[in-house]
Amino acid sequence: MSDQPTAARQQLAPAAADGLRAYAARTRESADQLAAVLEDIAANGLPAVEDCTPWEELRETHLARLAAQRPAVA
Repeated sequence: MSDQPTAARQQLAPAAADGLRAYAARTRESADQLAAVLEDIAANGLPAVEDCTPWEELRETHLARLAAQRPAVA
């Protein structure tokens, strides 16, 4: 955090503060999910290769999701 006194801080607009809180919540949820996966791997070892999705398939799925979110530029 900043070493400046609280009075010197600029307050955010309510909508901006709400958006920042929502981003923090999503980030915290993602971190919790990653931590759970890592703890599972530590406790049980790596999953069998047959049970895993190849990274190329994950990449293509993610790229398709991104493309669907943004309209194509002509």
